[in-house]
Amino acid sequence: MKPTLDQELTRLVSDQAKLAEQVISAELELETAKTETAQFQRRYYEMVGRFYAQLDELDAQIANAQAGLSPDDAVAQVHAQAAQEQARKSAEEAGLIEAQPPPPLVITPQLKQAFRRAAMMMHPDRATTEPERLRRHGLMIKVNLAYERGDQQAIEKLVLEFIQDPAIQEEIEDPELIADQGVELRILKIIRRTGQLRRRMDEIQQELQEKRQSDIYKFKATIERAELRGGDPMGDLAEQLLQELSERRIRLEEIARHE
Repeated sequence: MKPTLDQELTRLVSDQAKLAEQVISAELELETAKTETAQFQRRYYEMVGRFYAQLDELDAQIANAQAGLSPDDAVAQVHAQAAQEQARKSAEEAGLIEAQPPPPLVITPQLKQAFRRAAMMMHPDRATTEPERLRRHGLMIKVNLAYERGDQQAIEKLVLEFIQDPAIQEEIEDPELIADQGVELRILKIIRRTGQLRRRMDEIQQELQEKRQSDIYKFKATIERAELRGGDPMGDLAEQLLQELSERRIRLEEIARHE
């Protein structure tokens, strides 16, 4: 027997609620992946990356010193310029990393719960008008940034401000007005919102796939697998780089004695 409009409405409402929960879970998964990657990047820089910047600076000094000993050697001059450019880039990258606020040391269950609550309330796909969607989009950007910083208090403050905003009361649909809209119109609105949720889910899945295919994410996974087996790949690499730094300093001193 063909379902009635009321039965179809009930089914659509249930499906939309499940999809909305899936979207929020996917949003949380995406933001967690971003934050965990930032944590790894900071750890890598502090343990290893800064040594690479120091190596590039010493290589530039060595190249400049060698070029000074052979001013007519065009190859030496080009090599010195290239080494200086590499040292500049490394120093710039190191400066950018150091300027970024450190990510949270631990992503706590409480932080995840605060994000989930905020997303359930503020998500742009809950909007019924374009201005409302844009406003919610701006709020979710703030929530995402707070999550990436591990700032649970900031998320909770955004939720409180959102609840207390008089404009929110205008966005909440009156149950009596909803009933007056008729089943057909309510079905159309639910179908439209469900479409928005599906599009957002596709966007999240695409972004997650790109994140997981990135070089830094794959490198992070490789390091973490080695650490689970009891290894210390970054510690080993740091020791190797410290040895190379020592050798570079000795080399620079030898060149300086010949000047």
